[in-house]
Amino acid sequence: MAWLVLGIAVITEIIWALSLKWAAMQGNWMASTVPIVLSFVNMGLLALAMRGLPAGTAYAIWTGLGAVGVTIFGILLFGEKLNPVQMGFIGLIIIGVVGTKLFASA
Repeated sequence: MAWLVLGIAVITEIIWALSLKWAAMQGNWMASTVPIVLSFVNMGLLALAMRGLPAGTAYAIWTGLGAVGVTIFGILLFGEKLNPVQMGFIGLIIIGVVGTKLFASA
């Protein structure tokens, strides 16, 4: 169950980060409320996942997959660019997340 909650927390982390960029592009206070609300949901889910997982494992996966997801969706939604070296390092993050999950004690 903790892994499922962590997966949902990763999704909300990606949406939260993308909403920051979206709110900045909108430039009004109402749009700024979206990332604020999402931050509470996001942190609550991470805290819930940490009840059943080691904090370091949960946080490493949450931040790693969050960064990868924001990178991918930043490219798709906002036309951001990624060079081959950056792609290689994103691949290393994915390898790190997979290794963390495979060797997790919970």
